[in-house]
Amino acid sequence: MMRLTPSTIVAAVSLMVSPLWAGNTGAPTDKDLDRVLEQVAHMETAKTGISLSGYVDAGYVYNFNGAASTVATQGYVTDGFSRGDFNLNAVKLVLEKPLGEGNTWQAGFRVDWMVGEDVSTFINRVPGVFPAGNSDNMYIQQGLVIVRAPLGNGLDIQAGRINSILGFEADERPANLNITLGVNSFFDPGPAAGVLLIYPLNDRVTLLGGINNGNGLSTSRGVNDGAFNFEADDGYAFNAGIRLANEKGNAETQVAAQFSPWGDEGAGMTENEGLLGLNWWGSWAPGCCCDKLILAFNTSLWAAGDFSAPAVPGPATDDGSTFATVALYAKYQFNGIFSLAARAEYAHADDDQFLGIEPGFAPLQGSSDLTSWTLTAGFDLLENLLLRAEYRIDAGSDVVSSGGEDNANMNHMIATQAVFSF
Repeated sequence: MMRLTPSTIVAAVSLMVSPLWAGNTGAPTDKDLDRVLEQVAHMETAKTGISLSGYVDAGYVYNFNGAASTVATQGYVTDGFSRGDFNLNAVKLVLEKPLGEGNTWQAGFRVDWMVGEDVSTFINRVPGVFPAGNSDNMYIQQGLVIVRAPLGNGLDIQAGRINSILGFEADERPANLNITLGVNSFFDPGPAAGVLLIYPLNDRVTLLGGINNGNGLSTSRGVNDGAFNFEADDGYAFNAGIRLANEKGNAETQVAAQFSPWGDEGAGMTENEGLLGLNWWGSWAPGCCCDKLILAFNTSLWAAGDFSAPAVPGPATDDGSTFATVALYAKYQFNGIFSLAARAEYAHADDDQFLGIEPGFAPLQGSSDLTSWTLTAGFDLLENLLLRAEYRIDAGSDVVSSGGEDNANMNHMIATQAVFSF
């Protein structure tokens, strides 16, 4: 099938008007049109195998804590919606040329471009920062070159801006079991510039490893050695993981780690100290349920040697800081149209530095705990149209900050979503 590209259109127009340039002042004849189509059909103007896909995601969120609660859950959650908020969550376009199946020298690429209110979260992943939504924000989520080297079973090399290998939930809401992003996703590293190697030992075991600039960073700016030393060391994050799948292909799990020896500016650190992140997730579709049931889990642990991130007035606390979270997921597809998905989470911070709140300052004191429950109903009305509705509760000590003394211990939220994929 002929592809209509800019060069094809220009050539067609040129051929159509050429009789006029030759002194023929009449309209093009059928014979002229046949000649144009014959010429265009023989033009090679597009690379084969390049595809364009994406989605449009829009929704509405109601936060029961009021319009002043622009931070829905203090310190944790990425979805900081105010009361009664219509949202263009994201418009995403993916342009790619994937690799083929063969174990031969080959190359491809992928570019993920997003615009919408979700972008505010992705470009400001530093803990404690919750920018207001703006649907005009643009974001290059990924931009990478992929090369397969025929070494052993085939080594895939990715270079550019690449998604992190840590974490279960995706930045793209339609790819997740729930509308709102979970507490666990808040500390998952964002896409960063670097190199990632992927090597399959066999059909069931895959090894991953690479190096990048740090959490969500395109530029390696490093972290200062101290409060009065403005010379920063190079900032690098090393990551590695192993992914396992069973023989039937209905279960898989992955364990991954990321280590930043000299701190990570993208994680909000201001000290040149080590930052270690561990992540383990798994998913299973029991064969007895005819592929209608999905069960999954995700757990993470982050530890910093000397975090020191003063997000509120007052002296920094120069000591270690840890954060841990675990999430359980379940989804059941009742029929071709209706499904229910549930998520239960627990998160704990030994002090509040990871949350962008210094210990000893209001509204939180010392360690923090949060539990969260989410229930999502999905409706696949058409092949490319998904409608979802959700109810979510976050609970803990002073989990909601209204900018005053009326902080609440519980946050309720409802969300709706309409997604068209192409």
